[in-house]
Amino acid sequence: MMSRWQQLTIYIGETDQWKHQPLYSAIVTLAREHGLAGATVTRGMAGFGEKGKIRTANILALSIDVPIVITIIDREDVLTEFIPAIRAMVHSGLITLQPMTVLKSNVLN
Repeated sequence: MMSRWQQLTIYIGETDQWKHQPLYSAIVTLAREHGLAGATVTRGMAGFGEKGKIRTANILALSIDVPIVITIIDREDVLTEFIPAIRAMVHSGLITLQPMTVLKSNVLN
């Protein structure tokens, strides 16, 4: 029987914090502690969110709060248990969940 996989994507700002540490770091640590298959943090070059303020890594713009995207892929049941913790941590941002087809992986069994 084929397992159902999902992709959890979290969009936040680089300066977002959780208990005096970067939020993205806290989320990755929590994902590892929960035994999730893996997590990837991507630092964006530019973007804007709910407040409409453009955040950019351009040195001329002097912005240090660039967009951060955290991607976690795992089985549906595992992510369903993990999501409440993420919702409690992300106060300003976007959290999405979508079905995922895994074609090849040595980690996701």
